[in-house]
Amino acid sequence: MIILITTLVITIVGIIVGYGLVYTGKKFYVEVDERVTAVRECLPGNNCGACGFAGCDAMAAAIVSGQAPVNGCPVGGAPVGAKVAAIMGTTAEAVERKVAFVQCKGSCDVTHNQGNYVGIQDCRSAVLAGIPVTECSYGCLGFGSCVAACPHDAIHVINGVAVVNRMKCVGCGLCAKACPRGLIDLVPESKHVFVQCSNRDKGPLVKKACSAGCIGCGMCQRQCEHDAIHVTDNLARVTYENCVQCGKCAEKCPAKVITPPLGMSKPEASA
Repeated sequence: MIILITTLVITIVGIIVGYGLVYTGKKFYVEVDERVTAVRECLPGNNCGACGFAGCDAMAAAIVSGQAPVNGCPVGGAPVGAKVAAIMGTTAEAVERKVAFVQCKGSCDVTHNQGNYVGIQDCRSAVLAGIPVTECSYGCLGFGSCVAACPHDAIHVINGVAVVNRMKCVGCGLCAKACPRGLIDLVPESKHVFVQCSNRDKGPLVKKACSAGCIGCGMCQRQCEHDAIHVTDNLARVTYENCVQCGKCAEKCPAKVITPPLGMSKPEASA
């Protein structure tokens, strides 16, 4: 008898709870725009956050609500942008694909370790430790935080400095976010003239720390006919929108810290 009563009570409670859930579901139901689901299916599903939103679901909702552009997924690029634009009944503006570039040339051949860091082999941990690991306080630490962050196997530490494989890079920017020294930038894929240095010290201090660093001499700026490169804070910086890839700055740079455009050989740095 007790078992029967218990079973009956549980059944009644279950029915009441069931009806309550159904009522609550209908009461608070929020209709989902079918376009959100369609857009989400177009996105690559990396959930990397490179678009500025918390994953692909959030990105899809933002696109449909107008808070994000249809071509806002850096991983999917133009093909995904075109598909999303078709769903949204609009067109996607042409946006050039970007790739990561490491603004440092400080390999083991041109600079040396200053301190003996024996902590966690991670760039962020090394910075937090406050130990001067390398002679250049601006350069790549070489512990590979960027490598660990990259889901596409597009960046590796080679001879003490991070190097990007442009063919594999999708421009998600996760490596840039992982670098505690801000050495990694996203640059237009069509551009190949870059300054491989981030040291903002004056020339003599730069040469003491790294023989491949920018000395801020301004030779590149004087050679450029397109107002595409300037020296600010003792460091040459390229304005990619103005650069025509002529290579004159790279050719005349005494430190050879500027990468030459495709087709131009890399001259040796002057002593």
